[in-house]
Amino acid sequence: MTELTARQQRFVEEYLVDAVGAHAAIRAGYSPRGAKKRAWLLLKKPEIAAAIETATAERSERTKIDADWLLTRLAAEAEADLGDLYDENGDFKPIREWPAIWRQGLVTDVEISALYEGTGKERRQVGHVKKVKFAERLRRLELIGKHIRINAFKEIVEHKGLTALAERLERAQKRNDGGAE
Repeated sequence: MTELTARQQRFVEEYLVDAVGAHAAIRAGYSPRGAKKRAWLLLKKPEIAAAIETATAERSERTKIDADWLLTRLAAEAEADLGDLYDENGDFKPIREWPAIWRQGLVTDVEISALYEGTGKERRQVGHVKKVKFAERLRRLELIGKHIRINAFKEIVEHKGLTALAERLERAQKRNDGGAE
C-alpha cells in the first residue's frame, strides 16, 4: 500500500474531528476553493479510506467508546427515572445524591434562587425556588432508532406504486413520441 503524504495524513487526522471532508481538507492545508472536490477525491483513495478506518478503530480502542458504548449510554439516558431526583417529601435531593446519569448529561441547568419576606431588619429567607432544565430525552430515542434503522424515524416517506406510475408515464410518452413520427 502507498505511504500517505504528510498532508494526506493530516487530512485523515482532521477527518476524524467531524467527518466533514471539505472541512478536513481545509484544515489539512488544501485550498478552500476546491476543498469539497479534493475531499471527495481523497476519500476515494483506498489507502486514505484504510487509514481513516484504522484511525477510527484505534480511537475507539483508546477511548473505549464505540457503537455498543453509545447505544448503552443512550438507552440508560432514555430509561433514567426522574423520580430518582426527589426525596420522600417531593423535594429535590442534593445534586451530589442524584444518580450519575442525571449529573452527566440529562440535566442541562440548575438554578436555585432564595425567597425572602419583609424588608430591612425584618427581612428573612423563607424558602428557595429550584429550576431544573432537562435534556431532550426524545432525541436519544431518535438516535437509537436511527442507529438500529427503525423505520419509525425515517425522514423520507416511501410511496408504493410510484415506480409503476413512472413506468406507465414512460410508456405513454413513448407512444406519443412514436405517433408523432
